[in-house]
Formats: sequence, structure tokens, C-alpha cells
Amino acid sequence: MLGKKEVIIFKMGIEVEFNPDLALRKFRTPRRLKEECLPEKLEENKMYRFLKKGQRNYWLEGEIPLLETRGNQQLSRPLASIMILEAIHFLKGRKVYTKGVYEVKEVYDVSNNRIHFEGMNKILNGI
Repeated sequence: MLGKKEVIIFKMGIEVEFNPDLALRKFRTPRRLKEECLPEKLEENKMYRFLKKGQRNYWLEGEIPLLETRGNQQLSRPLASIMILEAIHFLKGRKVYTKGVYEVKEVYDVSNNRIHFEGMNKILNGI
């Protein structure tokens, strides 16, 4: 039996986003943490940390594209091919976040028209 001050809050469902890529903000975007942004310079075989708001699932068994986002799903062409090595969900206050580590496998020249990914599928040797 509930006392006078007890309240039950019902929530329906689990909000989870499945991401075929990792999209981060431009280096040093104002009001963003370092882990929410791209590094100043991407280096192959180097590991970097990331942070995203929300509970996000990423493919861990292969390479996915690293993109720059301007928000509202405005995404760049792939900047690099990466592998997510670790992704952890956690609560900060009452909000869910995903943090992790990715390794850069190959860095791309975005001014080159070569296609490196078809969705989340990496195209070997590009087209």
C-alpha cells in the first residue's frame, strides 16, 4: 500500500539508438567536451575517446565510418575508417550517455571523390 507521499512513475520502453557510424562535432566546438569532438588531427593506429548523449549501440566487429556532425543529422562524408573498441552506457544525473574508445584504421581525404563506405559497409580499395 502506498503512503501519502509515495508516487509511482511508469516509463514505457527503452530508448536505444543503433548507429552505423560515429558522428562527432568539429574540433573545439564551443560548449562541447573534448570527447564529444573530433581530434585536431586524426592519426592512423591511434586510439581516441568519445562521448555521445543517449544509449547508443555500435557495431564492434568491424570498421565503421567516422563522420563530422553539425547537429540535426547533418553529416560529412567519411573522414576515417575506425573500429570501436569499447562502448559503455552510463547515467549522469538522470540522463543516459555512451562513452568509449575507437581506433583509427585509415584516414581519408574528403576532397577526393573516392567512395570508402556504402552505408556502414567498407569498400575495399574504394571506388
